[in-house]
Amino acid sequence: MNVRVLRIELRRSVAPWAGAVVLTSALAFLFLVDAAWWRGSTAWTAQWTSMALWTRSLLFYLWPLAVGLGALQGLRDHRSKMSELLTSTPRPARHRAATLTGTTAISLVSAFALLVLVGGVQVLANTEYTHLGWLPISLVGALSLVAGAVLGMGAGRALPSVLTPPALAMGAFVFTALMHMSPGRTETDTAAGVPSTEPNQVSLLSPAVQEVRDVLVTLSASVHVGQTIWLLGMTATGFALLVAATWRTRLIALTPVLAGAAIALLVLPSDPRRMYVVDEAAAEPVCDGPVCVTKTQQARLADLAGPGKEALRLLHGALGGQAPVSVRENTAVLPEGSTPQWSRNTVLFDFDDGLIAVAKGEELTWALIAKGMVPGCTPVGWSGTGDDLAQTVAVGWVLGDLKPLPGMAGPGRDVGAEARPILNDLKSLPRAGQLSRINAMRAAAFSCKGDVYDALKGGASG
Repeated sequence: MNVRVLRIELRRSVAPWAGAVVLTSALAFLFLVDAAWWRGSTAWTAQWTSMALWTRSLLFYLWPLAVGLGALQGLRDHRSKMSELLTSTPRPARHRAATLTGTTAISLVSAFALLVLVGGVQVLANTEYTHLGWLPISLVGALSLVAGAVLGMGAGRALPSVLTPPALAMGAFVFTALMHMSPGRTETDTAAGVPSTEPNQVSLLSPAVQEVRDVLVTLSASVHVGQTIWLLGMTATGFALLVAATWRTRLIALTPVLAGAAIALLVLPSDPRRMYVVDEAAAEPVCDGPVCVTKTQQARLADLAGPGKEALRLLHGALGGQAPVSVRENTAVLPEGSTPQWSRNTVLFDFDDGLIAVAKGEELTWALIAKGMVPGCTPVGWSGTGDDLAQTVAVGWVLGDLKPLPGMAGPGRDVGAEARPILNDLKSLPRAGQLSRINAMRAAAFSCKGDVYDALKGGASG
């Protein structure tokens, strides 16, 4: 396809409009809606992998748009009543189909690349960790737009009706929605008996991905390979439908997409833990003495090192040999709804934790002490905590006086006023009695069994 043919095709087709619609609607969605993709360490402008996954998540509606616009393009010959004329020309049908699909592919890939570029420029300004592990995620996303558009073109050519584009777009939207609802999810229970759902193998046939919950999570290589096979089969079927002249050849043209789906399901992992996996390179620790963060957050180590070391010193002074000896960013990725897992020897924290996210300087030291004493047992992915009172008392005991912990101010409640009588009662005990209650509280806190509040007051902890 030479430049002259490309220019002509761009003028007389909906390809440039398809690219413009994909780019503008995606940017409008990202910039006008205040949602999770703007918050915390998983913001779409914070890290490369998060950016790639968030832009892929937009395919839940961009892909149906591509399918519908492709079907509209496939109706062009029928609308202009040139089908019979074109079949009588010596130029092979596959050449005309290649020109049509190539122009649309260039437009859609360019639009998606510009979307990624907008995010990438902002990511460059926000992180020191650069890598290419995000690239397959975006490449598969661009391929999915092309595959959807080509399939739409073939279907529009095979079913030349004004109802075909909206019907295909709606069908594609229903497909992506269902893949993120019951057909694409498997019901399960966590170890604590909390009902939850996990993505299943079928859900990976959707070009969209689930919401980004952890900055260290990425898609596995087998997911990339399986989705690529499926999308290439879809593209081949769309192209075959464009050049098919009889109903028999059109039925045969369905073979690639069916074979692609079958092979993809053999390649795609069935275990949810092998679908969304931890990026080991991103999770590699970067340390300043006993204080470590992941490579993705290495720019924040300088601000964390001082408060982290001070927190360890204060904890050692209060707990002696039972105190933790290091501070580390938590790299465990657990299923949603599961019980957190903590270590007595290490203060584990998350930059998106309410205590840590807003803390700086001295407040960060207090927050890390709180995580070292009462790390919290709120199930993974759930909001809120019931341990703020115990954390306030525990930090007050370590420091000798109550301190306002960051992120705990709330309307109609004074945590400090509630904590002071408990702290005074605790400090009135002999040193051995204080340690007994603190140890009981920590046992309940780290096992996530029993009530840390009751343990502080001298009741049963488990």
